[in-house]
Amino acid sequence: MDIPPSPPRHSIADDTCDPFFEPYDREQIAYGEQPSAALAAYLQQVPRSGKALDLGAGAGRDTIALAKAGYDVLAVDLSHRGLQRIEQRAKSAQTAGKVQTLAVDVREVLMPENTYDAIVATTVLDHIPLRDAMLLWDRMAKSLTETGILYVQVHTTEDPGSDQSPGRESDAPVSETAGAVINYFPPNQLASWAVAARSRLRILRYEECLEWDYTHGPEHLHGKAILLATRAGAHPPWYGQPAMFPRR
Repeated sequence: MDIPPSPPRHSIADDTCDPFFEPYDREQIAYGEQPSAALAAYLQQVPRSGKALDLGAGAGRDTIALAKAGYDVLAVDLSHRGLQRIEQRAKSAQTAGKVQTLAVDVREVLMPENTYDAIVATTVLDHIPLRDAMLLWDRMAKSLTETGILYVQVHTTEDPGSDQSPGRESDAPVSETAGAVINYFPPNQLASWAVAARSRLRILRYEECLEWDYTHGPEHLHGKAILLATRAGAHPPWYGQPAMFPRR
């Protein structure tokens, strides 16, 4: 993929405060406790162990699901309050020994090649400039093991917070945290990254959709692209989401 010139860094990483403190501090925690649906379906069908990396882990809904499935998880986020909630949740779920937290910009995380059996990046690549997102994507893909899985969500230009069509024409309510999204993905962009030869990935599930969010602040609409992929050449026993015809 062609990498455009890098603009000055101007993402949530540069804020001296925690812009997600209040959403993650609520009793009814932002984004809830249920893991992402496609990831949860995969973990139910393909129980695995090994090392997992949750980039932009937030308050840990995917981190805890990975730990419960048997992974040793490194949860990375800039929100100290979010990481505190992950540690609390891990203790409650009796998975504290399988979860580590790291407060750092995702662009600074060490990702040696062929290291992680699972990498999750839920609304991360859209929180950093495009050039940085492309570089981070390449590092993520290279860091997967030969049987590793990759789960990614990004906001798309369908999102009413987008400055591009069709989202900018939408009159639907916008997320209270939309200001943290600076890089909206046009149609098929995430899929094209996954099928690029250099990524060495095989797509298991991909969709672009609208979704209403009732988990934080006033109800609002999102435009999302959602990708579940594995390393090319890997063939896990994946029966889809939902699993339509699994073996009895």
